[in-house]
Amino acid sequence: MELTEAREEFLSYLILERGSAQNTVDSYGRDLARYVRFMNDRGVADVEEVTSDDVEAFVALLSSLDYEATSTGRALAAARSMHKYLVAEGLCERNPAREVMLPKRDSRLPEVLSIAQAQKLLDQPFASTAAGLRDHAILEVLYGCGLRVSELCGLGMREAMLQEELLLVLGKGSKERVVPISGAAMSVLQEYLDIGRPQLARPSRPTDAVFLNMRGGRLSRQSVHSICEKYGRTAGIGGLHPHTLRHSYATHLVEGGADLRVVQELLGHASIATTQIYSHIDRTHVRFEYLMAHPRARKK
Repeated sequence: MELTEAREEFLSYLILERGSAQNTVDSYGRDLARYVRFMNDRGVADVEEVTSDDVEAFVALLSSLDYEATSTGRALAAARSMHKYLVAEGLCERNPAREVMLPKRDSRLPEVLSIAQAQKLLDQPFASTAAGLRDHAILEVLYGCGLRVSELCGLGMREAMLQEELLLVLGKGSKERVVPISGAAMSVLQEYLDIGRPQLARPSRPTDAVFLNMRGGRLSRQSVHSICEKYGRTAGIGGLHPHTLRHSYATHLVEGGADLRVVQELLGHASIATTQIYSHIDRTHVRFEYLMAHPRARKK
């Protein structure tokens, strides 16, 4: 079987049998298109001709092009999954990617705000206009609930269960999770829903979206990025990204003593291994608590 045909066969399997999300299928499709082009350039056109050396060369090329380690690993995982599927279906005899090691992940920790920076960002003056109320609510919910930007934009009115102080969030892989909302995030979001959103809504284009643009439609992810950058600059935080607020949410929870399993559930991580990075972000508070609490820790 030709590699091009194998790619199409595998993608059809993801859609029809696995029921994978479209974003997942698109991601696999891009990575495998790159993989097939690379093999064809090496004169390898058939799945049975691919060797582990070929796969290792593919990984080496991506690394030499300064791809992020996570992106290289994802591309290798896509190739490995495709070959595994082909073997399981009897379409090829071996998986040449099975023994190829994933590249080591970059150990850089995600950028986070200090608590003081978060307070400065969220306590700055916001306009009393509909857009100002909306923008304030967006920042509070991103930091107060740890949502991904796609989850924030996809949030519907029925999912904002404010009487129960909960948000029903649709995360990656169409998995639902319940996230608590309270305090500043709760009150600011309620004010936006009571005053700001009705001003932005348009009877001519009804939508269930919580966060609306100036034309009454669902706010885009690009707009949320721009909003974060705008208010970040006024608070002295350059290049503020929505994901930075999510990282800050998780970091401050862990530093405050939240159990890592609880943080995993709140963030919607499928694996605790993904969440464990937050247990290593900042241990200065641990040393401080130790020095203050342990009877033998302080020098005499």
